[in-house]
Amino acid sequence: MNPDILFTPFTSPKLTLKNRVAMAPMTRQFSPDGVPDDAVLQYYKLRAENDVGLIITEGTTVNHKAASNEVRIPGFHGKALDSWHKIVETVHAAGGKIAPQLWHQGGMRRPGEGAYPEFPSATPSGLVGPGKKVYDALSNAEVDELIAAFTQAAKDSKDLGFDTLELHGAHGYLIDNFFWEGTNQRDDQYGGSLVKRTRFATDIVQSIRAEIGDDYPIILRFSQWKQQDFTARLAPSLEELEQFVKPLSDAGVDIFHCSTRRFWEPEFEGSDLNLAGWVKKITGKPTISVGSVGLTEEFIATYRGGEAEVASIDDLITRMEADEFDMIAVGRALIANPDWVTKVRAGKFDELVTYNQEMLSQLI
Repeated sequence: MNPDILFTPFTSPKLTLKNRVAMAPMTRQFSPDGVPDDAVLQYYKLRAENDVGLIITEGTTVNHKAASNEVRIPGFHGKALDSWHKIVETVHAAGGKIAPQLWHQGGMRRPGEGAYPEFPSATPSGLVGPGKKVYDALSNAEVDELIAAFTQAAKDSKDLGFDTLELHGAHGYLIDNFFWEGTNQRDDQYGGSLVKRTRFATDIVQSIRAEIGDDYPIILRFSQWKQQDFTARLAPSLEELEQFVKPLSDAGVDIFHCSTRRFWEPEFEGSDLNLAGWVKKITGKPTISVGSVGLTEEFIATYRGGEAEVASIDDLITRMEADEFDMIAVGRALIANPDWVTKVRAGKFDELVTYNQEMLSQLI
């Protein structure tokens, strides 16, 4: 099947890209003391040189003491900003575009981890999963501090020349802790109904908009599944998905990055549309799909030591030609093959390399 649809320009009111392929954000932990070094710069440069349309960085943490569980995860504040500026300039010089993924780990950061091990982890209700209370609930003042931290990171993103930014609202981390009823049992404006549980994220987006204006694009990544529960679903029905995404769209999210473990799986019975397809249909806004692109195994299986062999992308092409979603994020296949885009465009599928877990031990 002809992959040309992947290499048509992506155009939206605030963002134009040369093709429809994004590099998915993937935590790599190669930034000493939270500062990306030259090896990290070269890692992103190589993908930009090989025509990835949009590089979404690994999760980079906002300026809050409980944001990170590991000192080698890059930060997005302080002395790390100079390094990110060099990365932006390098990616642009290579013809690419780039977005930081702004991240706070929330309840997934365990006590005693990170650069500030004595600092308590942050989660809306003190819960790390349904019925698992470990921490104190965040006060309203602490919520305001967290919103301010995301807002400052967004301002820095624009000031450093990033082309867009992504808020990490998926996978059981802080923003997702507010989204998910299993970790949000608050009885104030940030808890309760599904719509009220979007309030933390919408306040972040509105605060960012007030700081940087309306022209800078904001991507929000979200997922139904959680690390605490792969079967969890924020929105079990189409009606609930509509209730969930509408306030986020109205607040100013421009692009939704809909994280699934397998992009080809239908989201609801009675339709082949995946999560990104439904969100695009509901909001009318561009969506990014993701999940085991070009591979035979989803990521959890490979974390357990298995390999993910090269797989056909025919179904991806069919869905994109049908305009189900606008972009596709490629993760592990781009770790194994920095030149995945150029090889796919040239039809050199037989030259693609199998992914295995050992590839995570080095930064290439």
